[in-house]
Amino acid sequence: MAAGSDLAAAARVALACLDLTSLNDGDTAADVERLCLRAAGAPGRGAVAAVCVWPRLAARARASLPASVRVAAVANFPDGGAEVGRAVRDTAAIADAGAQEVDVVLPYRDLAAAPALLTAVRRACEGLTLKVILETGVLAASAPGADAIRHACRIALDAGADFLKTSTGKTGVGATPAAARLMLEAIAGDAVARDRVGFKAAGGVRSVADAALYQRLVAEILGPAALVPQRFRIGASALLDDIEAVLAGGPGGPPAPASVTGAAPY
Repeated sequence: MAAGSDLAAAARVALACLDLTSLNDGDTAADVERLCLRAAGAPGRGAVAAVCVWPRLAARARASLPASVRVAAVANFPDGGAEVGRAVRDTAAIADAGAQEVDVVLPYRDLAAAPALLTAVRRACEGLTLKVILETGVLAASAPGADAIRHACRIALDAGADFLKTSTGKTGVGATPAAARLMLEAIAGDAVARDRVGFKAAGGVRSVADAALYQRLVAEILGPAALVPQRFRIGASALLDDIEAVLAGGPGGPPAPASVTGAAPY
């Protein structure tokens, strides 16, 4: 784990780049209002980058937040089905609600269907930030997993993604350093994407120590200048508790177990 000053610095970056997320099936308007209150921040703490919610609650989130905090909502979530019409309807609902960001699930079980779906979604959210969820834990379990992740990255970049995102958080394996490295290398290796496209770690990032690991990878591969909300995000719900604890002078929580953020099973 990083030393105290390093951990506090990692906590400040994590806070500024956090997509505070609630995607429970039973989420209500009241739940989202409470989420937005936490997202906006106590005096002196600072706000998060965005909140991420269901499309049906995006308008409530937008109305409950200051303009400085963005609203993201999910499309084609969480299963990543191949039906273009459903993904486009979700995306249109998000845009109509006044959200600024769409987190769409790539059809990770049918990569042949992914280009058409992502192209249609990109068209439906022109002017908004498009984050493409690859579900790398599932892709990594295929053979060969590394090639499947690289292929999914290529599809998303070709379709005009603004961010590559690891996971929905709804499968057995969320973000992993191994998958993150492949995704970051795909961005860095693309002449158009390397100075524009961002990376989002989601699924199992629960402590500042977890967040610091992904910060180091981003700084190594994309450069330290990429550690800003325009290029780096962390999707999480419980992480904010640990960020606040570290900023208050506490030691912070331990890294997640290897089964969540360890090596991907290629």
